[in-house]
Amino acid sequence: MDFGFYLPCYWPDTSYPAQHMYRETVEEAKLAEDTGFTSVSIPEHHFINYLTHPSPLLTAVRVACETKRVPIITACLVLPFYDIRRLAGEIAQADCLTNGRIELGLGRGAFQYEFDQFNVPVAESRERFGDALALLKTLLTEEEVSWDSKYYKFGPITITPRPMTKPHPPIWIAALAPGSINWCVKQGYHIMTTPLRDPFEAAKQQAKSFFDAVAEIGPAARNQKLSMLRMCYVSEDRADIAEKLEMAVENHRRFVCVFNTPGQVKRGAIVPIDVDITPEEAENSLIIGTSEQCIAKLKTYETLGIHNMQLNMNFGANHRDVMRSVEMFATRVMPHFA
Repeated sequence: MDFGFYLPCYWPDTSYPAQHMYRETVEEAKLAEDTGFTSVSIPEHHFINYLTHPSPLLTAVRVACETKRVPIITACLVLPFYDIRRLAGEIAQADCLTNGRIELGLGRGAFQYEFDQFNVPVAESRERFGDALALLKTLLTEEEVSWDSKYYKFGPITITPRPMTKPHPPIWIAALAPGSINWCVKQGYHIMTTPLRDPFEAAKQQAKSFFDAVAEIGPAARNQKLSMLRMCYVSEDRADIAEKLEMAVENHRRFVCVFNTPGQVKRGAIVPIDVDITPEEAENSLIIGTSEQCIAKLKTYETLGIHNMQLNMNFGANHRDVMRSVEMFATRVMPHFA
């Protein structure tokens, strides 16, 4: 099991200049590479201060300028929100600009609030995603493409530039429900998932779904990977840990507001709502604690066979604390894992 570093650009205080937040994000990505993390991942969200990356590819190109080798994964591009013809060209351009370090995490979207603002019916998200995924792969691998579907009618076109990675950058599909994970594995994709703030049992079920599908497929699936995202923070100071657990709960209050409700957002800032999770429950579920506690928790994930853990250390902590946590994780936790 190896470790990737998640770059959320969580922005609870919108009075803090965004350019400083992005500068700090790039510094964190650079430190993650320097300390042994094997990838960085960048989410996509719109109109809110929760995960402030309207364009993950823009962030990816900037991160690539300050790092040397680490793969940069979009986590994820929300296909129903795009004109796929334009997105395909932007992916190919980013692939060239990063010298082939882009990997594509793709998803059908999660936040009801965003679907409402884009006037895209949530009920259509699965159908739109399937069509968009097939079209995207075709545009990245073929020239003079024509298409005739419910959502796209055109042709023939060739996206320019052509991607440097052949046949296309690696594709990960974002899936949460065990049934969705199982289906995506059977289509031949790597999987990125997260149990959010749910207890470990949820992670166990997600991993089981992945490996059940791999077992059904047999040797053809031997190279498929499972990546799991969790909040993580390492400290030897109990007061600091307690503070970060409160931040994790506050973060979740914003998430829930836009995830499964129409959302309350004022000038881009999510209005937190009540959630039924306590700091004590968050401590049991998340990888937040001393180095010894984090090692013990991660060992349980390792037993599930998970290939990669994407760690979100910036769920409310300031930049200095995030950098310190990265260094502590690299020196005190990472050496305990192959």
